Amino acid sequence: MSLVVDVSNDNVRSPLGRESIAHVARRTLRAERVRDAFVSITVVDRRAIVRLNTQHLGHRGATDVISFGFTRSTRTDPVLGDVYICADIARINAKVRQIGVREEIARLVVHGVLHILGYDHPDGDRRERSGMWKRQERLLQRIGGVVRP
Repeated sequence: MSLVVDVSNDNVRSPLGRESIAHVARRTLRAERVRDAFVSITVVDRRAIVRLNTQHLGHRGATDVISFGFTRSTRTDPVLGDVYICADIARINAKVRQIGVREEIARLVVHGVLHILGYDHPDGDRRERSGMWKRQERLLQRIGGVVRP
């Protein structure tokens, strides 16, 4: 059993440190009963997330998190995936939600990992009422202590 999570910051400052981000990702994977995984998480700026969003998803503008999960041949194969989190958008989200940026980045880590695992949600207003969102929030509450200053 091996849960490998590599975190890089692409020269972007993140209020939630690399080890805390990795911890949140590993806790999410364990909660989802994943035994083997190789996950890369990169914190990027607005320009980088816009480029990723346009090139890979065909969407315009910035977004908070983009995930790429790779298909496993069997359920026993390791989970493989990349998560990109935009610190600039996380700051905006935190302000709108009236929460700390550390908590919002942790939310985006959980969200990104769940996407890698195959969870999805509708766009728009229904996003926060989806099963994925509810799962994410339950996981975030369980992990919560790591994001407090």
